[in-house]
Amino acid sequence: MKAYYFDNVEGDQRLPHFDSALPPVSQSDLAKYGVLYWHIPIDQDGNWEQAIDQIAAERSYKNRDIINVSKTGLGDLYESKIKSFFEEHMHEDEEIRYILDGAGFFDVRSPQKDEWIRVHVDQGDLLVLPAGIYHRFTLDEGDYIKAMRLFKDEPKWTPYNRSADTDANQHRVTYLQTFAA
Repeated sequence: MKAYYFDNVEGDQRLPHFDSALPPVSQSDLAKYGVLYWHIPIDQDGNWEQAIDQIAAERSYKNRDIINVSKTGLGDLYESKIKSFFEEHMHEDEEIRYILDGAGFFDVRSPQKDEWIRVHVDQGDLLVLPAGIYHRFTLDEGDYIKAMRLFKDEPKWTPYNRSADTDANQHRVTYLQTFAA
């Protein structure tokens, strides 16, 4: 995992958009915004599965599925899905992703300065975004990611695109009360 401030330069969203003049973002900086991270290498012995099961039990994740985001995996829906994933949105639940293969970028909004922080994730990275945080996702130049999604309840993925209504959503308000101080 590598995290840094997004450079906001126009261009392909799949490019790194890294500017070395901007300060780096550490794992502890991300935690101040409620973003949690673990690196759990995938091994042949299945130790990674035990580690995921342990975190799932500790955090009350009861369900999981696998998503394959690629041209092959999504077929005719690929372009529309990639576009919708990159729309700034929030969820009323945590977004939990364990990367099994491939790589991509999660961009999260810092609540204090309203700036994008780009988080590059690849195989073995587990990222948890808190309910109410504005974020977006895109693949990197590899155009492929296979991820395990974990859920506290029944699997669902309901995005609420950023708007005045979403700003007033109770999950967003609670997020700001908790992490924008």
